[in-house]
Amino acid sequence: MTDETLPLSSDPLHGSEEIRAYFGDVYPRVLAFAELLADQGVTRGLIGPREVSRLWERHILNSAALAPFLPSGVVADVGSGAGLPGMVLAAMDPARDYILIEPMERRTQWLFEAARDCGIENVRIVRGRAEEVAESVEADVVTARAVASIDKLVKWCSPLLSAQGRMVLLKGRSAPDELERAKYTLRKHRFTGEVHEAPTLPGVEPTTVVVLSRSGS
Repeated sequence: MTDETLPLSSDPLHGSEEIRAYFGDVYPRVLAFAELLADQGVTRGLIGPREVSRLWERHILNSAALAPFLPSGVVADVGSGAGLPGMVLAAMDPARDYILIEPMERRTQWLFEAARDCGIENVRIVRGRAEEVAESVEADVVTARAVASIDKLVKWCSPLLSAQGRMVLLKGRSAPDELERAKYTLRKHRFTGEVHEAPTLPGVEPTTVVVLSRSGS
């Protein structure tokens, strides 16, 4: 822990009744992951030192906000990195299979350890870039957070998707403009896009979610 790093206990949402109620029965798995990320995330280069004291709002809830937008089927989280959003979503939904795709060896090692230590058994970790693993991965949903622009994600990730697959992406406030810039790529790959504001807890800024669906699905 660096001098700039505040402990997870300084996060006002940590252990709160609101967080416990939001996650319900899956809270223990999500908590285990949050605590592991707070403990090791800075030293392993996964999150910045100032992120620990706001981990629940900025990272855990931000990831969890995708859950209502996921259709049924296998989820592939591209550029999973610290496990955001893939590990959080897998912890919330133990009956569904998740594939966490990450090109960096040290981050795939972290994902293996986090899944093992937190008892998150419904994940498969694949090392590689999205465009490199299409022959070994097929998913019904692709998720991504802070990986690339929408047009690049569509080009890289379309080969991973089943015929009626959907992409559910965490984006910022500029999402509508980014979607507009990607319109030709979306048309080429037969996607239509929508921007949603996804609330979690009162007082927490809603998450911006972009949903890309196959035209006609």
